[in-house]
Amino acid sequence: MPRPSASTTYEKSRTSTRHPLALTIILSTALLALSPAQAANLTDNRRSGYAFMGPPLRAMQDDDMTNPASLWQRDGETLWAEPIGEAGRSCADCHGDAASSMRGVAARYPAFDRTMNRPIDLEQRINHCRTAYQKAGPLAFESHDLLALSTHVARQSRGLPIAIENSKALHPFLAMGRSLFHERQGQLNLSCAQCHDDNAGRSLGGATIPQAHPTGYPLYRLEWQGVGSLQRRLRNCMSGMRAAPYAFGAEAFVDLELYLMWRANGMPMESPAVRP
Repeated sequence: MPRPSASTTYEKSRTSTRHPLALTIILSTALLALSPAQAANLTDNRRSGYAFMGPPLRAMQDDDMTNPASLWQRDGETLWAEPIGEAGRSCADCHGDAASSMRGVAARYPAFDRTMNRPIDLEQRINHCRTAYQKAGPLAFESHDLLALSTHVARQSRGLPIAIENSKALHPFLAMGRSLFHERQGQLNLSCAQCHDDNAGRSLGGATIPQAHPTGYPLYRLEWQGVGSLQRRLRNCMSGMRAAPYAFGAEAFVDLELYLMWRANGMPMESPAVRP
């Protein structure tokens, strides 16, 4: 009998969270009962992918002159000041200097959005600003301009601790993200947790399996020869499990992003990072 696809399983689970089930309430409440600082203290053995790299790649990431993602960040800085859309407004017209106004912003995303009544990630927030305030069309996921802007915004949080909000509104979405992380998927019948919790630090195909703390996105991956988002990486993982990847921007991806960032609460942002 064929296994249900990842998207089918998610839709069934997501629908169930819309009802007042005791299990979901208990799980989601417990997940966010701790502050970011308390969560970090309970998981002080956490390591980002940076810890598993050799000195040459670490040096490449640490130096903006050699970090290839700096090219995207500089393009994002240019786009930040560029008037667009029917409103003829730039990001800077509303937010001023990104170095101050965007400090710590990326460390708080995904965040709950009242207009959407659910969490959105940083890329979705950028597109919301474009459509709502600049009266411009949204940028395509993984497009150069969207990656450039998100890299520029995320760069302003480098070194700051990840700080996902302790909000009751996020609880059911965080619970769903946790469920997805532990759900077996694809023809290989694997879960995210089996690789990144149970086998972190071991070798798979000549590469070290990291702990899945997304501290550096958007990041430059040597394998890609370019900058990519966390959702691109998640799609790669799903393909590796021989599961049908969700579409970019899917609610399932944002829920999973939320859970992964929550797991990394208190860890320093590295954006834009470099990875093999």
